[in-house]
Amino acid sequence: MQWKFWLRIGVLFLLVVFVAQNYETVEIKFLFWAFTTSRAIILFLTLVTGIVIGWSAALLRHKTIKTLTKE
Repeated sequence: MQWKFWLRIGVLFLLVVFVAQNYETVEIKFLFWAFTTSRAIILFLTLVTGIVIGWSAALLRHKTIKTLTKE
């Protein structure tokens, strides 16, 4: 149980270092929108989006395999 605590502390430390190194503001342009935000926020949102897409794909695959094995 204690190793999970230290793993979380390590990940949190890496996150703090990451944010500290990527605090610069950048301008994001997409179609007709343009806004400025921290580079760390953009990278974090990209990471979260990738995790959600990967989780959704794995869930869909699991349901598809489960459905095919029932038939």
